[in-house]
Amino acid sequence: MSKPRLRFAPSPTGYLHIGGVRTALFNWLWARKTGGTFILRIEDTDRERSTDASRAIIFESMKWLGLDWDEGPGVGGSHGPYTQMERLALYKEHAEKLIAANKAFRCFCTKEELDAQRQALKERDPKAQFKYPGTCRDRKDAPDRPFVVRFKTDRSGSVSYVDKVFGEITTPNVEQQDFVLLRSDGVPLYNFGAVVDDMTMEVSLVARGRDHMINTPPQIMIYEAFGAKPPAFAHLPMMLAPSGEKLSKRHGAVSVTEYESAGYSPNAVLNYLARFGWSHGDQEVFSKEELIQAFSWEACGRGDGKFDAKKFLAIDHEHLKSERLTPSDAYAARVVPFLEARGIAGASADRAKGALYTIRERARTFVEAAEMLDPFFREPQAMDEKAVEKFLVKEAAPRLAGLRDALAKAPEWTEATLEASANAWLAEAGLEMKAIGQPVRVALTGRTASPGLFQVLFVLGKDVSLARLTRAAEIAERR
Repeated sequence: MSKPRLRFAPSPTGYLHIGGVRTALFNWLWARKTGGTFILRIEDTDRERSTDASRAIIFESMKWLGLDWDEGPGVGGSHGPYTQMERLALYKEHAEKLIAANKAFRCFCTKEELDAQRQALKERDPKAQFKYPGTCRDRKDAPDRPFVVRFKTDRSGSVSYVDKVFGEITTPNVEQQDFVLLRSDGVPLYNFGAVVDDMTMEVSLVARGRDHMINTPPQIMIYEAFGAKPPAFAHLPMMLAPSGEKLSKRHGAVSVTEYESAGYSPNAVLNYLARFGWSHGDQEVFSKEELIQAFSWEACGRGDGKFDAKKFLAIDHEHLKSERLTPSDAYAARVVPFLEARGIAGASADRAKGALYTIRERARTFVEAAEMLDPFFREPQAMDEKAVEKFLVKEAAPRLAGLRDALAKAPEWTEATLEASANAWLAEAGLEMKAIGQPVRVALTGRTASPGLFQVLFVLGKDVSLARLTRAAEIAERR
């Protein structure tokens, strides 16, 4: 049995929707699990809305997610070109084949004529659904005027196929009409373009959202008209908004670039989307490799699901906490751009890696991680005015200076040694940690919330820590 060939075919008309990414992911997972081929194809026939910028966003988003393609733009392949507007001659050639086989016909009806017929039907029966009446179906003349190519639909019988998710689907042909294949300008409509592309690219499995189920019967008709075997189909449940509506921009962040900018892990994004319509026992958190190994069409559900932003964030948190899912080297490399976005120059992955252990349990995104790591990189540290006002009071000055002197005498700069030195000084001074905890925290980080004090001291290092305690003592003394 030949290895499967699957495709993802987005339109470059805006951002890459996470619902589209879920479709791409399921195709990619099956291709990687089976050793098949994953094809990226650009469906840019909506010429008014398609842009180079949107095309670039698709490529960048796919690369950020790690969904590499085996054939397609920038990669090449033996079935190109992989952009529809570069394939117009191919669509014309295939349309002519269907006309010659009496499977399609040229329709010379104008838009005005069809609109008039549509209006007349509406006046007779407001609830009736207009269908092309077959005006040019058997027309013998060929006037010298624009035409579209329509499919000659067999109104008897039905189309049946076995969907890998929804099982056997049967649609009576009487529900179809003589649908348009090719516009007068030579640009294909979706169903014709998709079939010609999938057929010539030898796509063996078409996996897409269940909103495309309406397109499957006419596409199978086109395959059969060419005498070609249709691919297998797998239709996926829909990703809905919490309200039950189709998920869109007005319901919040839905584009890949928004999650990248918000500091999400790309693997966490894939993890959440994979679990949207697919399950593997009770397991919720997966690495990309685990998804590949576990994925199957049989485990896909049929019920639509509601997007849950809180769960999405929780999945991201699980990925960032886990060394297995997000190794420290990868974590540090990804957090550096977010430190730079905070205006911190010279932030390095090595320095970030050394401080990660202090914030990994709490940071839910790379944005939060960068915010928590900020005091380790900014010199001098930013001081919260309210925290200074409340905690760097005059009585704190001698305590900060005393702790500084005690820590300066520590035999080595480790968390355990620093804690022992601090506790010995507190006992000698007759103080408890709560008496100096917040002033020291503000002194070291400029904030009232931070990782453990001895973690902060260790990561900052001896020179910076002592300098910050000195600066804070001087501020408190002037109060």
